[in-house]
Amino acid sequence: MPVLTDPRLISIATAVPPHVMRQGDIAAAGSSLFAGVLSDEARRDAIYANAAINRRYSCVPLDWYLEPHGFADRNALYLEHALALSQEAANEALARAGLAADEIDAIVSVSSSGIATPSLDALLMERMPFRRDVQRLPIFGLGCAGGVLGLARAAGMARSQPGTKVLLLVVELCGLTFRLGDRSKSNLIATALFGDGVAAAIVGDSGTGPRLTHWGEHTWPGSLDVMGWRVADDGFGVLFSRDIPSLIRSSFRTVAEDVLRRFGLTLGDIDTFLCHPGGAKVIDALEEALGLQRGGLVDSRAVLSDYGNMSAATVLFVLERAMTPACRGRMLLSSLGPGFTAGFLVAHAD
Repeated sequence: MPVLTDPRLISIATAVPPHVMRQGDIAAAGSSLFAGVLSDEARRDAIYANAAINRRYSCVPLDWYLEPHGFADRNALYLEHALALSQEAANEALARAGLAADEIDAIVSVSSSGIATPSLDALLMERMPFRRDVQRLPIFGLGCAGGVLGLARAAGMARSQPGTKVLLLVVELCGLTFRLGDRSKSNLIATALFGDGVAAAIVGDSGTGPRLTHWGEHTWPGSLDVMGWRVADDGFGVLFSRDIPSLIRSSFRTVAEDVLRRFGLTLGDIDTFLCHPGGAKVIDALEEALGLQRGGLVDSRAVLSDYGNMSAATVLFVLERAMTPACRGRMLLSSLGPGFTAGFLVAHAD
């Protein structure tokens, strides 16, 4: 029997689409689109101002959002841009790892913002020279939790099959889900938060990158209505609960401690916390729950400001930002998504 060792993060890379959208421009458009949604216009404008976001990236220009689009139109754009950005991020991850595409043994693709059948990994095989016997694991429906849980699935495959190199692709084009006719408060909040982005990572048992040592998750009972999609004729309708920050404050720490305890660890053993920045209020709640000073989640706040919430891909942007030569010790990656589920992964930079 081969000895199972901790897989390593061999490389990580990110990609964003070409259209840069400033929060002020989005707020101006949103003020017109959502006039009357809230009785107090100042409260509506404050949603954009208090989001702690400077800019975001989009597959389409701002004018696209001001016109009605059916689901077929949205999904065609999703497929076009998801493939182009996946190829860009994958090629960069391969280059940073010093690997060729035919050295990849498995592909894990994570996305919840569009539908692809054949899946994105199969479509990408027609663009890149992966081997025809590559293992494929497409994952849909994890939402914002998909970055951490996708990395955990890739690490699990690499650990169980020594010598295997796994390419993880996390693709979220959240902007394309905006529905002009949806005047709900959840859709208003979505326009203040979401952006588009793709991350790629290669996991295997070579290199000197951080070891991926432990991972786990927790799904709260009776929480299916906290976050997710409502499928409508013209696409996905976003579902948010205003109680997410309260849920984090009341139980996130206990859940994190329980997951770490399974591996003989405590929160005190963690040197760096890399959390998915769901929004400014979510980051505030996470810092409070973890006993950090306000502003302590530096990398999470910086990514939120520069890219917005890109759903599952965002935490990998946070991880890439944290991967400096000075990075040492244990890192705890965490994210929250539909289910309502918390995903955790411990990485150790030697």
